[in-house]
Amino acid sequence: MTGAKSRIIWGIGLLLIGISLLVGLSASRLTQPVWSLASFFKEAENDHRVGNVCTVKDEHGRVISQVSRRVAVGDEIFTAEGRHYRVIRIQGNTACARFIGMDKDLLAYNEFYSRLEVPVVQMARNTQPVGIYHTHSDESYVPTDGSESIPFKGGIYQVGESLVNRLKNDGVRVDYDKTPHDPHDDNAYYRSRRTAVRLMQNNPIALFDVHRDGVPDATYYRRYISDQQVAQARLVVGRENPRMQANLDFAKRLMSYANSIHKPIVKEIFTAQGDYNQDLMPTALLIEVGTHTNTKEEAERGVALLADAVPVVLGLTGPAPEGMPKPITDRTAGTPGSWKALGWIIALTLLGGGAFLLISAGSWDRAKSRLSDFFGREFTSFFAPRRARKPALDTAEKATRTPAPGHKDPDANEAAKDHLERIRQD
Repeated sequence: MTGAKSRIIWGIGLLLIGISLLVGLSASRLTQPVWSLASFFKEAENDHRVGNVCTVKDEHGRVISQVSRRVAVGDEIFTAEGRHYRVIRIQGNTACARFIGMDKDLLAYNEFYSRLEVPVVQMARNTQPVGIYHTHSDESYVPTDGSESIPFKGGIYQVGESLVNRLKNDGVRVDYDKTPHDPHDDNAYYRSRRTAVRLMQNNPIALFDVHRDGVPDATYYRRYISDQQVAQARLVVGRENPRMQANLDFAKRLMSYANSIHKPIVKEIFTAQGDYNQDLMPTALLIEVGTHTNTKEEAERGVALLADAVPVVLGLTGPAPEGMPKPITDRTAGTPGSWKALGWIIALTLLGGGAFLLISAGSWDRAKSRLSDFFGREFTSFFAPRRARKPALDTAEKATRTPAPGHKDPDANEAAKDHLERIRQD
């Protein structure tokens, strides 16, 4: 076998291996969490541990947020008013966040939804279900349940039922999976991913993982909204997944509209280190309803108010109001991050093509020569009028042709080898 043929076969083999790996990764993407370099070095998501609270302050020492989760540099907070903060340093249980500015998307959504009048009569126009499950199935509410944790049957299930019932009353199909994922440890999200994948088989329009927080102060979430005492909600977006921008845009829309009809039912959006299985679809969110020191009834009423915003934001019920932004589930709507993903695909394609060309050519100089010859012929044939061309020299002629003084023909040796191989085979 000649050197040229050997290199071509190796190149084709490597290309096939690459395609096989891509197919395998696509097939396993649903059952395995999205991988990132950061996730290789960090611990798994471990949140809502009672007593494990981080206070986030701005650069002037004012408290912005309190969360019962690991906080990392780079985490971000979007307040209901549209203020955008990013964590820049952490010392013990206190994080310092820098004010980035007012978020233009939230300001635009807030302005639009504040003027939106939604028809009272709601007519279902989409049959896709909303998928709901609980990663931390032990989470409970102390004043009502008697404990912050009840393994396999926490009070969080009743909060989930309140969300389900309100959505159904609004004309939305719901697929509620009550599979427990105890214990409440670092691997809970790996176990709940199997549940999320099962829900994905029914082609949901959104996925909600419902939790409660672990902040000791009940008044941090307690508010009097729409003539009732409720527990506020927080929307959490994992920033280590390829759909992060789409998830975040969905969260902004949901917070903005929910607060326009039941202000301020959504406390904030928190983008945290992790993926929370949100790489499965662009409308996957983690919802925290109150904390363990709120009553379960406060959480049930709070999540019911949040549910009122879901059908409109997803475009599930009622005629779309004139001028309303297309729901993120609309195929004609621009999905944040789409151009970035396309850029990665194009870059990887060019990289793979360049590697194949280099392997098949055998050297960098020959690869450049072939690429130059190819584009020269293609552009010449495209822009110039067609004219008769001299017949190409056959391989034997190339093998015996004498190059001009000082000129090296990069194909001469290969042509001679191919000609000699054919003579031997004959």
